[in-house]
Amino acid sequence: MIRVLLVDDSEVTLMVLQSIIEKEPDISVIGRAKNGREAIALASRWAPDIITMDINMPDLDGFVTTRKIMENTPTPIIIVSGIDNLEEIRASFRAVEAGALGVFRKPPGYDDPEFRSASFELISAIRTFSEVKVIRRRSSRNNGNLNEPEKITVPFRISQDIRVVLIGASTGGPQAVQEILQNMKPDFSLPMVLVQHMSPGFIEGLGLWLKESTGFQTKIAEEGETIVPGVLYIAPDGKHTGITSDLSIEFSNAEPEHNLRPSVSYLFRSAAKNLGSKSLGVLLTGMGSDGAEELLQIRQKGGCTIIQDRESSFVYGMPGAADARHAGMFSLPPKQIAEFLYSLSLRSL
Repeated sequence: MIRVLLVDDSEVTLMVLQSIIEKEPDISVIGRAKNGREAIALASRWAPDIITMDINMPDLDGFVTTRKIMENTPTPIIIVSGIDNLEEIRASFRAVEAGALGVFRKPPGYDDPEFRSASFELISAIRTFSEVKVIRRRSSRNNGNLNEPEKITVPFRISQDIRVVLIGASTGGPQAVQEILQNMKPDFSLPMVLVQHMSPGFIEGLGLWLKESTGFQTKIAEEGETIVPGVLYIAPDGKHTGITSDLSIEFSNAEPEHNLRPSVSYLFRSAAKNLGSKSLGVLLTGMGSDGAEELLQIRQKGGCTIIQDRESSFVYGMPGAADARHAGMFSLPPKQIAEFLYSLSLRSL
């Protein structure tokens, strides 16, 4: 039985969430909190398997509450947020930075056509994320540069004509992408395209959060635009996103792959087909196997491939599936991925 603590200052929302969960035979609600202080106390007292966390609450908001729980009683937390308020979405990603595992939309009213899909998404997230082993987050006052990874340089056998970096990520991806961008120097000279598995309605907020927290230029990809160096292009909701031989973005409404659209598989396959040895694929933390086979295609076409290492991955599903296929030429934590990409960009000038 998965034991859930619900946190929201709205009694109506708590009732809706509880009614959704109580229909599932393997999930139970063990408590409800209407503010951050209650949530911290109940998390310590009852040790739930997972917490659903609101963002806008009196006294302690969801960001501060998440940070305090992760510092004291580490527990899987998913943010359940509205998608109509951009400020709330941005705050949700700050909670991800503090240790929350993902951001999901609040189910709307029972009569809303999106109620069923949002409810299914929430239940799937509870089942998935309750199994993630989280670690204690040190207070920022105590953070130090412990266990710094060794510096890495790019082997000269790697093509000097890499023209684009393709990144795929799922569970834990926002944090990994953030760390990569934070360690990227301003003169990084390659364009990047990202497919991040994300609940509908949050992609714009993800882009803003990454830009504000790292200083790196980000934008939501647009069909037909030519990508330029030093920008991270993020695939929009509901569109498979690929790259053409002339470095333009192309969209597709083809059937979902791995039950996902956009899928990492589509992006990587387009790069292997259209750019071959001129592409570099990076597969980050995440559930499932999206992108694993297609990362191998990039390698087979002479491109460069990187997977996130097991130790730094929230979930080693996607990179692990690629590793099992021998698709990754290098297995690195995010900071070393950034150093690798930057070194490569200097050689590609």
